[in-house]
Amino acid sequence: MPFGWGRPSHWFCAIAKSGIIRAAHSPQRPARGFAGSPPSPPIFPLPAILAVVVSSAHTLADRLEALLPQTQCTKCGFNGCRPYAEAMAGGEAACNRCPPGGAEGIRRLSAALGTEPLPLDAERGVEQPRAVARIDESLCIGCTLCIQACPVDAIAGAAKQMHTIIADLCTGCDLCVPPCPVDCIDMVPVTGERTGWAAWTQEQADAAHARYLARKQRLVREREENDARLAAKAAAKLQALQAEAAESDAERAAQERKRAIIQAAIERARQKQQAARSSTAAQDIGNTGDNNNDKPKQSGQ
Repeated sequence: MPFGWGRPSHWFCAIAKSGIIRAAHSPQRPARGFAGSPPSPPIFPLPAILAVVVSSAHTLADRLEALLPQTQCTKCGFNGCRPYAEAMAGGEAACNRCPPGGAEGIRRLSAALGTEPLPLDAERGVEQPRAVARIDESLCIGCTLCIQACPVDAIAGAAKQMHTIIADLCTGCDLCVPPCPVDCIDMVPVTGERTGWAAWTQEQADAAHARYLARKQRLVREREENDARLAAKAAAKLQALQAEAAESDAERAAQERKRAIIQAAIERARQKQQAARSSTAAQDIGNTGDNNNDKPKQSGQ
């Protein structure tokens, strides 16, 4: 889909001019079945036309995401590289908000967007050598807060056990630093004078993206497994309660209260699971939604 296409009505006009839907709108089309008439062009139904338009729109966010360094640092103001790519594709954010990508990253993004490169937004940070997190293991208390913050599972450890950074997996996002309650994490530059994409390869970006997606899947799986365990435990309690024989009105009333509490807990768990599935589905749709409604702006937000 060419950059600069505006509202959907413009898309359909262009598609019509290209001949895709000419058969559905041409008044000169011969009547069906007329002897000697040329065969009529195929008529594409509206859903198929929309699929072509939306599919083309999807690719812009995908291309922009692939051009980002995948540190998932959130310095751009969005919750990860994919939301930032979608915002750029939708014209809601400029291409100069990624400090890890630096000037080279801005040049790549602006080329994909068809806009002029802009200086890095100073409010988002500065381009600098890539750093790797380092934990002072003598001070670590094993709180796991850094593990929870790391978007690519680059920290090894367990509750009340010493944590350590897997340096080869660290993207330098520094998201682990703020939650540490004992300030035992430092960011150590490891690329000398090299900054931006000179300090980070496409292979590293691809590997970081894969780990980020794997972590998201793991978190969903762990949440579902935990919810299933709690639901099974509540169901077992309810079954045991129903098997108890009440010998008095007071005991029956107590059983009813317990039953109501357990059933309410089961219903809350069910609603929670349903909300989680809906949220996941909405994120999946957002990742492939229509991201090219307007030409991206050249100014920051």
